Amino acid sequence: MSEFDSQQQPSNAAPDARTATATATAKKPSRKQQILQSLAAILEQSPGARITTAGLAQHVGVSEAALYRHFPSKAKMFEALIEFIEDTLFSRISQIHTEASTAEVRCEKVLRLVLTFCEKNPGITRILTGDPLAGETDRLRQRVTQLFDRIETQLRQILREMPMRGEPAFPGDTVIVANLMLSVTEGRISQYVRSDFSRLPTTEWDAQWQTLQSGLFRQGKEEPSADRE
Repeated sequence: MSEFDSQQQPSNAAPDARTATATATAKKPSRKQQILQSLAAILEQSPGARITTAGLAQHVGVSEAALYRHFPSKAKMFEALIEFIEDTLFSRISQIHTEASTAEVRCEKVLRLVLTFCEKNPGITRILTGDPLAGETDRLRQRVTQLFDRIETQLRQILREMPMRGEPAFPGDTVIVANLMLSVTEGRISQYVRSDFSRLPTTEWDAQWQTLQSGLFRQGKEEPSADRE
C-alpha cells in the first residue's frame, strides 16, 4: 500500500500532509480519491504503458463520462497527484527546519524524506522522472521541475542559515553543494524507477550519506568561499 493510499487508513497509519483529520474517519474513499488511487496503481503496475482514460475508467469501475465529472482532463489528474507530492513533502520539510538540530542533520532528513516518500509511492514517483508526462501539457513537466527547484532552494537555505543558528558558516559554495545533494537524490530516484521499483532508493543510503557528509561538511578545514547568488 502506498502512502497515497494511506489517506484512507486510520489515523495511526503513515502520516499524511494534506488530510490530517478530514479523511481519517472516512469509511471509504471518495470517487475522486478512487480515481487518483487507480491512476497511481496503474503507474506502478504498468511501467511504460500508455495511460488512457478508457483504461483508467475500467480500473476504477466507472464510465469515462464519470471520470470527466471529477476531472476535466487526464492532465488535471496528474496535476492532483503532483499537488499531493508537493503538499506532503513541503509540509514535512517545514517541520524539519524547526525540529532538526544542525545543518547536516536537516539536509540529511530532507533528502531521506524525499527518498522514503518515493519508496512508499512507486507509481507516483514515475511522475517525478517525467516518464508518464510525455505527450502531456508542458505545464505538468514545468511543475515537476519547479518542485525539485524548491527542494534545492530548501537545501541551500539550510546551508546559508548556519551562522544564524549558531553554527560556523558553511565552508563552500552553497549553490554547488545543494545542487550536488539533490543530484544524488534524483539519481537514486531514477535508478528506482528504471529498475521497475526493485532497487529501493533508501538501500545503503546511510553509508552513502556518510560519504557525502565527510566531503561536504568540512568546517574549519578551508577558508569559506563567497556564495553565489
